[in-house]
Amino acid sequence: MLPSETCVVFSSKFQGCHSQGLWYNSQLPLDEEKWQICGEKVTMNLVESLERQIEPNPNIPALSPGDTVKVHLRIVEGDRERVQSFQGTLIRLRGGGANANFTVRRIASNGVGVERTFLLHSPRIEKVEVLRHAKVRRAQLYFLRDRRGKAARLKELRK
Repeated sequence: MLPSETCVVFSSKFQGCHSQGLWYNSQLPLDEEKWQICGEKVTMNLVESLERQIEPNPNIPALSPGDTVKVHLRIVEGDRERVQSFQGTLIRLRGGGANANFTVRRIASNGVGVERTFLLHSPRIEKVEVLRHAKVRRAQLYFLRDRRGKAARLKELRK
């Protein structure tokens, strides 16, 4: 039985130690050139190691709830690729390392509200434009789902 932390030992990067001994995940291939098993007992949480490798997308500016944004997304249809834009109000921004995401809401035809959630570190996002900032006092703007027309407006934040 494996502990909650799966030990991954790189040849030069040691992250921490534990006293139970060196563990490895039996589902991963143990390659002698890639992995180094030594007398020092080292652990590294696999999820944390993957989150450290994620680089932020330089085409995404600092976002905050209430912003009106235009998200340019790469769509693959068969063998060709095109860019589709989705413009709306940012109603939720969730952190969480690799799983960080944001939700954009817009009103489509016939007054139907459409919400779309995007991963913050997704390579499919080409760029995000912030069109305007709004003055809000909440982190999640779920109350906009119940409002229609002028009641759904947010006051613009002047700088």
